[in-house]
Amino acid sequence: MKKIKIQGKDYIEVNERVKFFRENYSDHSLTSEILEKTPDSIMIQAAIKNKDGFVLATGIAEEIKDSSKVNKTSHVENCETSAWGRALANFGIGIDTSIASADEVTSAIAKQDAKKWLTESQFHATMKGKKNEAENVLNAFRMKTEYKNQIKSKFKI
Repeated sequence: MKKIKIQGKDYIEVNERVKFFRENYSDHSLTSEILEKTPDSIMIQAAIKNKDGFVLATGIAEEIKDSSKVNKTSHVENCETSAWGRALANFGIGIDTSIASADEVTSAIAKQDAKKWLTESQFHATMKGKKNEAENVLNAFRMKTEYKNQIKSKFKI
């Protein structure tokens, strides 16, 4: 699979992961389900299933509509792509150095100095997620002390 470099590390983009999956797992499926959609955000879960419909891996992503230039017009599509990338990474495809997509890493680097406030819906989504996702949220957002304490307590961070 083709790799790109971000901050000196190799990353495999989602399109490369999808191509590899389709070529090597033709009897498996990659599906998407909208978990939550508001006027300002969307959360999608992607799942990889074997030929019997058994879920082998999942990935969840959330995108905020006005968080970037791309998301102003394509936050739904961007979210689905991110969810696919996470599901494929959790399945073991394209995780040489990180589960995060190249776009996620680039975006995170660009936003480090301009952290936005965690919204209530993002907080609730975080509380439903996994520990590594919660850690990412703690690093990526400014938030109420109450939110920070609840996240740290629930995920034992």
